[in-house]
Amino acid sequence: MPADAPLKILFVSPEVEPFVKVGGLADMVGSLPKDLAAMGHDVRVVCPAYGSLKLSDDWSARNEPLGVDVGAAAHWGRTWVSHLPGSTVPIYCLEHEHLFGRPEVYAGPWGDHPDNDLRFIFLCRGALTLCQQLDWIPDVVHCHDWTTGFLPLLLNTTLKNTPLGRTASVFTIHNLEHQGYCDRRALDFAHVPVNEFRADSTESHGKINMMKAGLYHATKITTVSPTYAEEIKQPAGGFGLDPVLRFRAADLMGIVNGIDTTSWNPAADPNIPSSYTAQNFGGKTVCKAALQKQLGLDIDPHIALYGVVSRFATQKGLDLLAEALPHIVGRMHVQFAILGSGDQGLEAVYRDCAAKFPGRVGLHVGFNAKLARLIQAGSDFFVMPSRAEPCGLTQLYAMRYGTPPIVRATGGLVDTVDQFDETTGAGTGFKFEDASAPALYNTIGWANATYYDRPDQYRQLRRQGMARDFSWGASARRYVDTYRWAIKSRRGE
Repeated sequence: MPADAPLKILFVSPEVEPFVKVGGLADMVGSLPKDLAAMGHDVRVVCPAYGSLKLSDDWSARNEPLGVDVGAAAHWGRTWVSHLPGSTVPIYCLEHEHLFGRPEVYAGPWGDHPDNDLRFIFLCRGALTLCQQLDWIPDVVHCHDWTTGFLPLLLNTTLKNTPLGRTASVFTIHNLEHQGYCDRRALDFAHVPVNEFRADSTESHGKINMMKAGLYHATKITTVSPTYAEEIKQPAGGFGLDPVLRFRAADLMGIVNGIDTTSWNPAADPNIPSSYTAQNFGGKTVCKAALQKQLGLDIDPHIALYGVVSRFATQKGLDLLAEALPHIVGRMHVQFAILGSGDQGLEAVYRDCAAKFPGRVGLHVGFNAKLARLIQAGSDFFVMPSRAEPCGLTQLYAMRYGTPPIVRATGGLVDTVDQFDETTGAGTGFKFEDASAPALYNTIGWANATYYDRPDQYRQLRRQGMARDFSWGASARRYVDTYRWAIKSRRGE
């Protein structure tokens, strides 16, 4: 293959923005293919057609039914076709009422769906079946997280002697903590040889580990930041798979996620009450007032306003903020605008804090996409005290919107936020090392002092964050290099 030849690239993912989203994985799969297509590559995306998928006039159903060779007899489904918004990239959503008819992606109110193994094996085999039906054999399949872990396994076993046998796979780890443990029935359902139930393939603690299957069988492995790629090779961050990742270290690399800078643009965002630029922050003042009003905060353009948009979980460090928050609000001249949900105990703590500090702590439990953008635009700082953060996107959005982030130095937060230097004024945010409430308290105190005592440096910090290029361009080029690397390895070139 010539070094600059256009590639045929298939994305297989459980989530795709804007059609179905649980986390940052959806943002990547909804954005990166567009940049790859703009570079001249033939890119296509496959995702399940969940019951929550809204099929507008932009969608059409393929006439040919999709027969997927899984289980005791072929499972038949239907394929819906559209395009990623603002692009020519086709997206194919696989419909199967029994497996995907429910609205949730991974779990319902009762917990994880007990047939997640069967659902996502159908996605993996169905995506490859669709390629054969379209007479379009990809050069490389880009797989995402444990839900697609069986796809490289299928390419290496069941489909090895088919036209798909030369197709390379790149497996991206978005969050190693979720691994897709399931029973041995998964091998039978996928028609994978039973001898793959072994420690150097799919077996872990007497069960099937779908993430492990992807890590062992993928041609190449990526994760969403260089620092996270190093962290997961250590016992503290490997969640039991660090020996596998050390074994595959030569094939593992970290590539920082980008963001859709057309959608996330304070100069032209229709979701915020006033636009603004790094040269004119007048509109940000309007956004701040609107945010204060919406969350019942005192209307004050001069008080330092700290924003939080997060899942309420210990991984996100929201327990650290819950512990520090009464002391921060009690001793500093600040406000907090908090949006999120999750752990019920943490939700209760934040409700109590909002009740104790009316006008100073504004809280919305749940998720509201428009409010999330308003918090990014209207806040003076953005707080992310994560214990672990593979990449993180909200800190990128924050800097894009002139809102310096306050982050713990972990994962992608290390790679994307530059520490503020009081001596030179360089940097884009504030970082702290210890996963503790006192460390977070002290760092917010440092940010607060910068806001009130060194306003010129604070304004410079804002502008420097907005000047950073977080588009997918550079990362897309690195992914193309990775795809070519994988293809050469797969074909023995």
